[in-house]
Amino acid sequence: MSSVKATEGFGQHATVRVVLISAAAALGGFLFGYDTAVINGAVDSIRSHFALNAGEIGFAVSCALLGSALGAWYAGMLANRWGRVRTMQVAAVLLVAAALGSGLATAVWDLVLWRLVGGIGVGVASVIAPTYIAEVAPARIRGRLGSMQQLAIVLGIFASLLCDTWLAGSAGGAAQTLWLGLAAWRWMFLAAVLPALIYGLLVLLVPESPRHLVAKGRMAEARVVLQEVLDMHNDGALDKKLSDIEGSLRAEHKPRLSDLCGKAAGLLPVVWIGILLSVFQQFVGINVIFYYSATLWHSVGFSEADSFTITVVTSIVNVLVTLVAIALVDKIGRKPLLLVGSAGMAITLGAMAWCFSQATGSGADLVLPGSVGMVALVAANAYVVFFGVSWGPVVWVLLGEMFPNRIRATALAVAASAQWLANFAITSTFPALAQVGLTFAYGLYAAFALLSFGFVLYAVRETKGVELEDMHA
Repeated sequence: MSSVKATEGFGQHATVRVVLISAAAALGGFLFGYDTAVINGAVDSIRSHFALNAGEIGFAVSCALLGSALGAWYAGMLANRWGRVRTMQVAAVLLVAAALGSGLATAVWDLVLWRLVGGIGVGVASVIAPTYIAEVAPARIRGRLGSMQQLAIVLGIFASLLCDTWLAGSAGGAAQTLWLGLAAWRWMFLAAVLPALIYGLLVLLVPESPRHLVAKGRMAEARVVLQEVLDMHNDGALDKKLSDIEGSLRAEHKPRLSDLCGKAAGLLPVVWIGILLSVFQQFVGINVIFYYSATLWHSVGFSEADSFTITVVTSIVNVLVTLVAIALVDKIGRKPLLLVGSAGMAITLGAMAWCFSQATGSGADLVLPGSVGMVALVAANAYVVFFGVSWGPVVWVLLGEMFPNRIRATALAVAASAQWLANFAITSTFPALAQVGLTFAYGLYAAFALLSFGFVLYAVRETKGVELEDMHA
């Protein structure tokens, strides 16, 4: 394991520099979180403004996820052709355009179009950030740095919900006029322009991935990046690291989707595992909490202001437990965290299903009796705790590191596309499932959480401390 030895002795300078570089890349995750959660505070206003039914509002909320699937699908090809840094710059441009277009939309088709554009940008960022971070990070801290993607996502969700709450409160309601004759819900979208511009500027300053440079035959540039980012100045260690990277890419040819297939028909097992990790991360219903929670709590008796406040508190919980995950992921490993998360989510989702089975009324008149509403609130936040300490950050860490070098960007793109399609399926069907019954909806998510436990137990391999060059299909 001489590749591990080559990583020993990284100084404080290297650690600080790689953390800053990873943080700049992870800002795409902040925009990912903001863009996907901003709709939470605007759902009711968009529904009434454009007179949409349950199916139409479900599509308006979730259409960005189709764009995200498309962006994730092509992100690997763009990253292999243009490089990781240039691809992040493309994502920033798309996100700026989408924020402006969504905020100024004049019709529902207009809003859907710009939500799709923003979704493409989010999809690209969701693939490139973990790929890039995994490729510049030393193995000993790769899990923590990879978790920065999820930390940025949950910070983006928090900032989005906090911004929604402040804008709605300032205007006296999300549908009320705020500044320049525009309703508060429009400013919820427009506020994303600033962080998107900052992201675009920061990624101009980060170096290209050394593994991409080696793949392109730019060995001298890769050597410089390894020296600067990892503080490697020993010629022997540098030569060994470059040799390891080159060796893992020796069979390299122009990346294509067929690389993901094994000798027998079908995808490589590691690709299937990545896809199923992505699907399970969404099928446990986490984004229902962040897309519809304000509407959900409002529907069971909380005021609009209280519903916004509850949603912000939930997002704070999500941020805090993600910090816990970052502290644990390189100590106890990826697999144990996933198993704990699956078990905890199954229990808390089951509790939420029971709470809603006690409800009276239906639709907007749904009421949870007595203390059951508080039990549902506690269960929902406990669910977020279990997700945030496990499946939220750990799936992104695994997707960034589990694939062999020669297929990493392409395989991650396929897995991320599956994740966005799963997200779309869950998000677009929730309004209809809620009409059938919230007990059924949360019971279904609990069943998927239970299935995810068995999947992790029998199919997922631990990758803690393993060098990227030692990952095999």
